[in-house]
Amino acid sequence: MAVADRVVLAHTGDGTVADELRKRSYVRYLRRSKAGPVAVGDEWTEVVSDGCGETTRVTLRVRAIDGPRRIGPETALDYEAAGDRE
Repeated sequence: MAVADRVVLAHTGDGTVADELRKRSYVRYLRRSKAGPVAVGDEWTEVVSDGCGETTRVTLRVRAIDGPRRIGPETALDYEAAGDRE
């Protein structure tokens, strides 16, 4: 099945959270855990490291999908702050 080229996710959290979300290991985790159908407006609650052994709960909301509405191993994940465009 064809998968999305790119999915844009809005996130709660600060710059440290954004940096963690962009790490290769976290992108790989999201691609695997969210593989399959996706729709604009879907929300996921995740846990992200915020340094010094601490974690932060964040909400990720699907803002845009380029291509078929499925996340797969090749789907690029882009992030923006939740306050942007709202």
